[in-house]
Amino acid sequence: MHHGKRYRAAAQLVDARREYKLSEAVALLMQMPKAKFDETVDLAFKLGVDPKQSDQNVRGTVVLPHGTGKKVRVAVFAKGPAAEAAREAGADYVGLEDLVKKCQSEGWTDFDVAIATPEAMQEVRKLGKVLGPKGLMPNPKTGTVTDDVARAVREVKAGRVEFKMDKSANLHVVVGKRSFTAQQIEENARAVISGVAHARPPAARGRFLLSGTLSSTMSPGIRLDLKEFQTV
Repeated sequence: MHHGKRYRAAAQLVDARREYKLSEAVALLMQMPKAKFDETVDLAFKLGVDPKQSDQNVRGTVVLPHGTGKKVRVAVFAKGPAAEAAREAGADYVGLEDLVKKCQSEGWTDFDVAIATPEAMQEVRKLGKVLGPKGLMPNPKTGTVTDDVARAVREVKAGRVEFKMDKSANLHVVVGKRSFTAQQIEENARAVISGVAHARPPAARGRFLLSGTLSSTMSPGIRLDLKEFQTV
């Protein structure tokens, strides 16, 4: 694979055989040449679970202390007082039958997070084929099916991110932007690593966080030393 001059310069800063403490990894990332746009910074994990076993599925949410650096568009499926509360909390789109119809007829998904009241889920379930493949389906496990939609909207807008393991037991979570300070990235990353560690399924055996890597959109990955976060 051919890499550009900026990537090669960044790769020279990293010892690929070494695992870095989180603070060292963030400091190293900040030394790397920047791209011409504000790169997203994320964490990638390999988890010590069997993804074929439903009782070893890993998913959850974590509130980033400094947000994601991205404007999050929130759609709320609700009516009555809950819909009004969602609007007051800053939801971008609020409705029920009208929003469901828009998603069904137009394939509309111009939002980043969908929140619904339990009552509204009877209608929202019809959107499984539209929202499901994009990971937008509201789910009680991630706090996006709730009677307190106002609180959910505020948390999402403030920087609550959802994480979900894929079929290969890998997991990716955004922790900020390159324009953030080193301290902001480190504090966000620390919150994410702790959140993922605490989402360890009871059925999991042995080491849970097998490996972790910090990177930005255009940078090489920096392997992390996760010993301080291991619960086993």
